Amino acid sequence: MKKTPEEYMRLALDEAELAYQENEVPIGAIVVLNDEVIGRGHNKRESTSLVTSHAEIEAIKEASKKIGSWKLDNAEIYVTIEPCPMCSYAIIDSHMKKLYYGAKDLKRGAVSKLDIFNQNLGKKVLVCGNILEEESREIMERFFKDLRKK
Repeated sequence: MKKTPEEYMRLALDEAELAYQENEVPIGAIVVLNDEVIGRGHNKRESTSLVTSHAEIEAIKEASKKIGSWKLDNAEIYVTIEPCPMCSYAIIDSHMKKLYYGAKDLKRGAVSKLDIFNQNLGKKVLVCGNILEEESREIMERFFKDLRKK
């Protein structure tokens, strides 16, 4: 049975929680194709020492490996925080059909700040925001509050 966007976003929030436990910025992502999760990821920049180890990139890599192609036609990605420009281009270039995100990133968000997905940059990606927005924002606030205490 097909899950709702909220149910898929909860899986992305599970990934964000893993990042939190690993002392990484708690952003999680999952890639879904034909109602099956084919990729999971969370931020791993600290553990990999790679600036590109964002949740979205990690989920896209796993999904591409699983299906044996960089083209993720008809796939959807669920991300707890709206993607940055780098991740947005990866979403567009991988030919995904839809992006769901939780909370906005008012500093670097490619949706709210740059409107990348409406710039005719390739394959059109539909965008749906504010899915479990409060939960997505809360884990980020908790992480940075804890970080300031240290």
